[in-house]
Amino acid sequence: MDTETTVKPTEKAKVVKAPKAPKAKEAYIEGIGRRKTAVARVRATVATKNTYTVNGKTLEEYFKTPLLCDIVTSPLSREGFEGTYTVSVKVSGSGIHSQAEAIRHGLSRILVEENADDKSELKKLGYLKRDSRKKERKHFGLKKARKASQWSKR
Repeated sequence: MDTETTVKPTEKAKVVKAPKAPKAKEAYIEGIGRRKTAVARVRATVATKNTYTVNGKTLEEYFKTPLLCDIVTSPLSREGFEGTYTVSVKVSGSGIHSQAEAIRHGLSRILVEENADDKSELKKLGYLKRDSRKKERKHFGLKKARKASQWSKR
């Protein structure tokens, strides 16, 4: 008698995948910044040169105007802040200006986490405060949140 094993047609063969080789992870610091409804997840890695990536694009591609680029880079470009970082950002929600301020908020949080001595300077500049002002909802009987039609005496 043969000792061969047979597979029944109703049974499915199990496919076992080989385990993936672990990737070498770089140490990074993460900070979350918010402004209005914009949320920015900022990751910074120590590097030789400051580089920024926002949603897979370079800083200049994502933020077209120099003003918005200055808002994003302001925590690192201020005097007294040493260190160069490769900054990777995922940002969503709200408008482009609020997104820039959310990135600035997250980057400032990273600098404080890295070096606690920077906290007083960044706090003076207002970079650590979450600006929570949002658009007020439209109210019934008005044209916008507070705009009403002009009142006429006669």
